[in-house]
Amino acid sequence: MDKSKRLLLKSKRSFRKRLPPIQSGDRIDYRNMSLISRFISEQGKILSRRVNRLTLKQQRLITIAIKQARILSLLPFLNNEKQFERRESTARTIGRRTRKKKK
Repeated sequence: MDKSKRLLLKSKRSFRKRLPPIQSGDRIDYRNMSLISRFISEQGKILSRRVNRLTLKQQRLITIAIKQARILSLLPFLNNEKQFERRESTARTIGRRTRKKKK
């Protein structure tokens, strides 16, 4: 198949245009928790720009807003409730163990 024909076949594909995650009326602010929470993972990490489909400027503003919200205690730094439960149970078992003294 000729290169020109391959290019024509690829161009005929239809792509669904994705809606932007941030509308023009949305303000990127640390107080806008409904907007900010969309860009944080379950563990509390800031999602990457590729995953969010944001522009570079929007990603920077989102990152700053998330960090401000964390500092003001509106958002947790970590969201690891399951890990906390595991640590509690292991701490209890370690406390019960006794070491034998050497003579």
